[in-house]
Amino acid sequence: MIPRTLHTYLRQAAQYFPVVACLGPRQSGKTTLVQDAFRHLPYCSLENLDVRDFAQSDPRGFLATYQQGAIFDEVQRVPSLLSYLQGAVDASPKVNNVQYVLTGSHNFLLHEAITQSLAGRVALTTLLPFALEELRTYQHSSESRSNQSENTYLPQQYEDILWSGTYPRVIASGIPAHQWYPNYISTYIERDVRQIQAITDLAQFTLFLRMCAGRTGQIINLTAMANECGISPNTAKAWINLLEASYILFKMPPYHKNFNKRLIKAPKLYFYDTGLACSLLGIQSPEQVQSHFARGALFETMIAAELKKWFFHRGQQANISFWRDSNGKEIDFVIEYSTESIPSRRVVVEVKSGRTLSSDMLNTLQSWQMMSGDTADDSYVVYGGDEMQRRSSCTVVGWRDAIDHIF
Repeated sequence: MIPRTLHTYLRQAAQYFPVVACLGPRQSGKTTLVQDAFRHLPYCSLENLDVRDFAQSDPRGFLATYQQGAIFDEVQRVPSLLSYLQGAVDASPKVNNVQYVLTGSHNFLLHEAITQSLAGRVALTTLLPFALEELRTYQHSSESRSNQSENTYLPQQYEDILWSGTYPRVIASGIPAHQWYPNYISTYIERDVRQIQAITDLAQFTLFLRMCAGRTGQIINLTAMANECGISPNTAKAWINLLEASYILFKMPPYHKNFNKRLIKAPKLYFYDTGLACSLLGIQSPEQVQSHFARGALFETMIAAELKKWFFHRGQQANISFWRDSNGKEIDFVIEYSTESIPSRRVVVEVKSGRTLSSDMLNTLQSWQMMSGDTADDSYVVYGGDEMQRRSSCTVVGWRDAIDHIF
């Protein structure tokens, strides 16, 4: 089992909250993680029809079966259970000790139910597919134990990880990406989409999903997307929100400070997993990624997702945005966060898919520093190579360990 960074925060949160919720996309490893972190709790899957019927028809009797606590998997299947769970938690004599662990795959459905029913009683966490730091750490520890270098969870070429993505089934189980993702997409559309929203034309929704994959890393233009797909802008907006709610993609907001510049105010669109995006784009191999028109956008998408994972897997909110003015000058990622030693820090990151360093990579960062007053210590270029260099205007880092250097 590849250790997950979120494991540490889950155990910490369990000391202070009676309920811990682990949300995230299907097949991201939530069930495996919570069962490993909370081995003393019995496991109950609400995907099972008989269990779900019991929880829906007799919630009090169902919870009485688990008076000592339990793991309730895919709890979005029975959102009404959360209201009864509140009473069970409040009536329990346990203090500062987790009783119930919840997992779920639908962001807004669960957030709404949880915030209404369990406010102040629950620690909300998000588990995304494997982060590169998890794969690299596990690979190094495996090599040190076996004194071998056959572990290939983190490949040498980034095109390989763009194509395979980082879902556990593909990484750890060895299922070929070009076979696994189409089935994942089909299951998602047939089950999750119907559960969240009544969409009558699933073929049209599938077309929209593929169109989003072709626009990963781009500014969202709802009118253009709607026209191309033959739907209204309001429908396009609703479908993007649906995809965001089920952890397929996320919107990145523009940075609010303008530095006396006219700014782009629409958000950008990114997929949480590049393997899923590659499948939707019809990319059949890592070799096709190398010459594909979306290679640069997919590389940027991977780094955007890695930044989100760093925060989410530590139980933190990700305050990440982008900056672009009306003249086309852009900073890919502006990150604001705090640590125990630094109460407020702003980091800017530029992403370049090229493997060869060039001075042109630094031009935008230099312009940003003149406007913002930021220093080279908080400016980074992530590129497709492996070397790390400290330049006068920034630090250049390779993709494999970029997140370690940034944070």
